Amino acid sequence: MRALVLGGAGAVCKETTRDLAEYSDFEEIVVADYNVEAAEALIEEIGDPRLKVIRFDANDYEGMLRLFPEYDVVVNGLPFRYDYVVNKACVEVGVNGLDLSSEDPQFALHEEALRKDMLFVPGVGATPGITNMMVRRASEVLDRMDEVDIFFAAFRCLAPAPGLLQTTLWEFNPEEESREEVYFEDGKWHPTPPLSGERVVRFHDQIGEQKVYYVPHDEAYSLPHSFPTLRRAAVRGCFPPHVMALMGSLMRAGLLSNRPARIGETEMPSIEVVRALLADAPFSKENPVWAYGLVVEVVGERAGRRVKCTYRSKHPPQEEWGGESAYFKNVGIPLSIGAQLIAHGETTGKGVLPPERAFPTGRFFAELARRGIVVEEEVVEVGELA
Repeated sequence: MRALVLGGAGAVCKETTRDLAEYSDFEEIVVADYNVEAAEALIEEIGDPRLKVIRFDANDYEGMLRLFPEYDVVVNGLPFRYDYVVNKACVEVGVNGLDLSSEDPQFALHEEALRKDMLFVPGVGATPGITNMMVRRASEVLDRMDEVDIFFAAFRCLAPAPGLLQTTLWEFNPEEESREEVYFEDGKWHPTPPLSGERVVRFHDQIGEQKVYYVPHDEAYSLPHSFPTLRRAAVRGCFPPHVMALMGSLMRAGLLSNRPARIGETEMPSIEVVRALLADAPFSKENPVWAYGLVVEVVGERAGRRVKCTYRSKHPPQEEWGGESAYFKNVGIPLSIGAQLIAHGETTGKGVLPPERAFPTGRFFAELARRGIVVEEEVVEVGELA
């Protein structure tokens, strides 16, 4: 079997490449990256003879159609703007694959993928990804699920990579179209501005209690389709306090918008000026704690009683997990696990499916634990149904 890892030397996906080398039985693992030098340095560091490097242009769709059929699984670790095009190319040539986030148009490819008897799974990271699987686990505990609230604390610096800076700015831009449909409740989508819906959530000890806020996120879209009894699905999240303070100030000043800003003879959106300033600023590279925290609360019914299931993730601290890797492993490892489950046919469906409909919970959580990412489950009866 052969795996193709797109962006496999990037900030996030290099942890996927490392995990595939350590845990998978792929006969060949090809790192496809525009930065060949970085990819070659990574595979030299890993030292696995199964690893190879090729130059890859993510803007060359025809090149994807020629390249993908040579592999059993395409592992997409590119920035989210490439999610749909990679998914489309995989479906067109009938090759299994997965990625780290998702866009609604990807799921429109489901019927064509079914006809090709293949599987593509969007959103197999930490959130989405691990969080989706937490909800699937709750569906196995409960007779009926009514409410899902997902919380994340992404403790990383502001700009470890261009794509991750883009993600942060996107989450704080009040003009983003996705802000019109942030959470699902009582059969309809509700809009919210950034920094709304504040709630204090306790994460694992490296992160502690943090204030989290509504964000438009993939899980809120896929879960009501996967579990039709849900009357509510929402995601709240945060970054480290110093990042939250800066983003809040920039947003309130109107700088994270498309309002035109003139610099000399050049005019561009304010948010693009901010992006350029932050991309190389020393502040954007600083972070005291690298970690990822997830909490999922699911309320529903079991045996005639109201029940609440709570799931919490924890992982080794940065001192054990190599500094910034303590953040990136939480995203890159699930992508690797998903690729291995697909390669071995240990999946629960075909087509274009979100994680909660594609993977078995037992194997997924067991593989996470084998790497050091532990998910704790608490099930509490909260009352009798009227």
